[in-house]
Amino acid sequence: MSNRAFTVSEETYITLKDGTRLATRIWMPEGAEADKVPAVLEFLPYRKRGGTDPRDESTYPVFAAAGIAGVRVDIRGSGESDGVIDGEYTPRELSDAVEVIDWIAAQPWSNGKVGMMGISWGGFNCLQVAAMKPEPLKAVISIASTVDRYNDDIHYKNGCHLYAQLSWAATMLAYSSRTPDKALVGDKWKDMWMERLEGEPFFMEEWIDHQTRDAFWEHGSICEDFDSFPAEAMVIAGWADGYRNTPLKAIEGMPKKAKALVGPWVHKYPHFAFPKPRADFHGEAITWWNRWLRDEENGAEYIPQMRAYILDGPRPALRRESDPGFWVAKQEWSKPETQVFAVNAKGKLTSDGDAAGIGSVFVKTPLDCGTASGEWFTLKPDAEMAGDQRQDDAGALVFETAPLSDEAVFLGAPELTLDLSCEADWENLVVRIVDVHPDGTSTRACYGVLNLAHRESNATPSALPKGETISVKMQLDAFGYRFQPGHRIRIAIATASWPLIMPSPEAPGVTIDTASLRLSLPLLGSHERIEVKEPNNPDPLPSYPMHSDGKTRRRVEKDMTSGLTHYRISEDTGLEEHPGNGLRTSEVREECWSIDPTDPLSLRGECNWETRNARDGWDVGTKTTSVMTCTRDEWVISATLKAFEDGKQIFQKTFEKRVKRNFM
Repeated sequence: MSNRAFTVSEETYITLKDGTRLATRIWMPEGAEADKVPAVLEFLPYRKRGGTDPRDESTYPVFAAAGIAGVRVDIRGSGESDGVIDGEYTPRELSDAVEVIDWIAAQPWSNGKVGMMGISWGGFNCLQVAAMKPEPLKAVISIASTVDRYNDDIHYKNGCHLYAQLSWAATMLAYSSRTPDKALVGDKWKDMWMERLEGEPFFMEEWIDHQTRDAFWEHGSICEDFDSFPAEAMVIAGWADGYRNTPLKAIEGMPKKAKALVGPWVHKYPHFAFPKPRADFHGEAITWWNRWLRDEENGAEYIPQMRAYILDGPRPALRRESDPGFWVAKQEWSKPETQVFAVNAKGKLTSDGDAAGIGSVFVKTPLDCGTASGEWFTLKPDAEMAGDQRQDDAGALVFETAPLSDEAVFLGAPELTLDLSCEADWENLVVRIVDVHPDGTSTRACYGVLNLAHRESNATPSALPKGETISVKMQLDAFGYRFQPGHRIRIAIATASWPLIMPSPEAPGVTIDTASLRLSLPLLGSHERIEVKEPNNPDPLPSYPMHSDGKTRRRVEKDMTSGLTHYRISEDTGLEEHPGNGLRTSEVREECWSIDPTDPLSLRGECNWETRNARDGWDVGTKTTSVMTCTRDEWVISATLKAFEDGKQIFQKTFEKRVKRNFM
């Protein structure tokens, strides 16, 4: 890597064909116009100022020093960009991105080749934009993203309604209602803000209209046409994050275009993610960009198709700073061989061919079971990650092996088949694979969920044949895990996981024929042990002055009078000031998920947000409340948005919607 001087500017705006101006922050290598340089675009609604500043400042200066321009753009209706956001990965958003790419390629400093990258939203849209085949876009790096918007995002999972859908809708209502920075846009800041407040949607109103995998979700799901994907893609994820399946799906779907890297991480860039070990993202990325944006013969095309960190018996903890394990590589990924487990006549999980089972067992899990499963979307290695599974196992049908005499090492997506019957139209199935340590400590290795009405199709769900025994096949999430000698492998089967998924309206339970159960675990097979370089800088994020401290809390409360269980989330960023531009920002989030363990119609989710932007003599913010409840036949959602200037309320808007439940 070189150590080239560079400049940073927020003065340039990109004007789209319809006149909308998009705000940028650009890191430009010195002398770029003389020798022409490639550029990397990140296109987000999360605010380049008062939003993603720390992670941008950890990466784009390194790119610029290596002679690669960084172009960070706020999408329409966010940050200091004009207009109003119209949804998530909409046709307008993606076409705006194509215009931005064409603009970059036409600049006098550009060599005509553009890369695109991002985590989460930016990881999604870089894949989606690449699928539109803009000519200058040659390569992408997609982190914590999806190739299937229905099954592997925060909305639905195999037909199950994720709590994260309301949580994320509430987040985006708060994010999208924030004001531009007065110091950048001048006196028009308030007009821009009011336009946003008046026009921004509550995203969940649209999402809840699409409870099945229809054209709405097919849009932007690149798995619909893997064969025509044109760009070189590095796809990165963490086992501790909800987006863990994407690297595997990408290399299976487009093996000639994709490379996979999966670490132990939560939902963060791998050079500052937890649990450790981290990866040298900057080195990986610069090698990738130099190969595909500069035609440098550096061997990036020979990177193994799959590189994965195999977790080696991590233990649940209040905070998992690092996880034991080792890196492996497979030069070419192929469908793994499997080790098949069944239940024997003694109720043990075994792979010796004895599948007599213990007969039929009725399973009806208390609806508040699942609070040890952590959260779908993990940002910190604390209570957001799955805890000791013994408390959730108490509400599940559990089978486990005898203590292992030899290690068992797996990499891939497990599959479960079994026969069951149900006395209602539908029910949820929740399956966890658990590592039981010799002292009984229980670590979740992987899990899967399935709405049984979606057993044959996510596009056209159908009622279960009441009382009839049917065969069900479900795929669990991918994992990489070593079960040590002396440990036991446990399968836990339940019908609830609160608040991860919402219950069916009857929550009737299921009867399982234990002799039919087959659990196929994907063997690691032939591989190479490798080292993945860690970053040179152990603390790459800049530190900003704090005017008040942040805090985070997770609590589970059981009200012994009402019978309700409450799962409470509290997050406060504290009041932070950017040392370069002086903007002070804060976010406060409070969520509560409540349910009576005997009544599926008692469910309630409430998400409250407060945001604040401030400078001397200027103090503005928003407060939002988003709520979801249900009846037997309907989902009921509502939201309220209020805006404040110098402590005085200046705006209020409400959203209300009732939608028929469609086998969900």
